[in-house]
Amino acid sequence: MKQNKNMAKAVALVIGGLLAGTAMAADKNGWTGEAALGFVMTSGNTETQSINAKAKAVNERDMWRHSAAIEALNTETSDITTGERYLLSGQSNYKFKPRHYAFGLAAYEDDRFSGYDWRASEVLGYGYRAIEEPNLTLDLEAGPGARQSRLNNGTRDNEGMFRVAGNLDWKVSETSSFSQVLTSEIGSDTTISKSVTGLKTQINGSLSMKIAHTIKHTSDVPVGIEKVDRETGVMLVYGF
Repeated sequence: MKQNKNMAKAVALVIGGLLAGTAMAADKNGWTGEAALGFVMTSGNTETQSINAKAKAVNERDMWRHSAAIEALNTETSDITTGERYLLSGQSNYKFKPRHYAFGLAAYEDDRFSGYDWRASEVLGYGYRAIEEPNLTLDLEAGPGARQSRLNNGTRDNEGMFRVAGNLDWKVSETSSFSQVLTSEIGSDTTISKSVTGLKTQINGSLSMKIAHTIKHTSDVPVGIEKVDRETGVMLVYGF
């Protein structure tokens, strides 16, 4: 028990340091973004520890928009790890017209409880900013790509796929904002669809509180793995 708790603390320190480093690097190079951290611990009949950390940064230029994101989740219940996931992604958009852009996207996911050792994907496509208002934006994207996967048993799978996505950002008021991201990667073997809904409220200055709900559906999964994953988290967010 003590060893697992020390491990969880170590994970928390590593993630915290990573987020701090991301924020410092972003500020130094003129990027803007946010770093979020959520931690839940229960004791008594059931002992649970959950660490949820996320960071993203965006660099907006005349012709280019670059973005990067990192996520980490670690959950223990009664000293047994019940959730462990890491996600890295990066995207670059070239704006050849005011609302039109070409993009390149790369992502890597390591989810211990998905039945896969890791998954990686790359996409090239076209994007269109369907709505551009001071308090509301909507980006629509589509394009072909490829996905590489490795199951826990060592089996590898490479497939072509087509990705469609929508990203809505709505500044509801001076202190609150709403976001909705929908993606679907339609592969020759597997289709992965994901919905991420977020509501953020400013507490003071650069500090906010965010509630996020994620639903992920995978059409084809290994035996014993659920097709639908749901996750709800409450996090403190630092904007930079």
